[in-house]
Amino acid sequence: MNFIILGVLATLFMDFWAFLLRTAFSINGLDYRMLGRWFYYFKDFQFFHEKIFTSEPYKHELILGYLVHYGIGIFFAKVLLIWKGEIWLSDPILLPCLIVGFFTIVAPFFIMQPAFGLGIAGSKTPFMFTIWLKSTSAHLSYGIGLYLAARFMKLLV
Repeated sequence: MNFIILGVLATLFMDFWAFLLRTAFSINGLDYRMLGRWFYYFKDFQFFHEKIFTSEPYKHELILGYLVHYGIGIFFAKVLLIWKGEIWLSDPILLPCLIVGFFTIVAPFFIMQPAFGLGIAGSKTPFMFTIWLKSTSAHLSYGIGLYLAARFMKLLV
């Protein structure tokens, strides 16, 4: 159960970071409608799109996108606790969280972006380096969120 709380709180922090970037600097992150749309098409065994943005929209794609987003956050929190053990929650340190956050970049660079039709790490786009910076920022914020969530959970125990 700890991994669910940890994952939800860390993902909330990631979303808060995205909100700050969008509000203060007009920097937009992933549109979770596209994540929901991509996941929706799994039912048809369609995992790759020429361009996800031109694929037929799904009515509830935003809700589905957020559910998938939080599910992934919970999954990686579980990975952290499998790696470090539940005992880690009694004295969390930042480095393992940053490592997990950094490795979560693998999913968008090598799975999601190619499946969206953007190429590996956004290589088929004219703004590849911007994608790298935004993805790195988002996923390291998730790592920081894991640490802050663990610290918060420790206060409650």
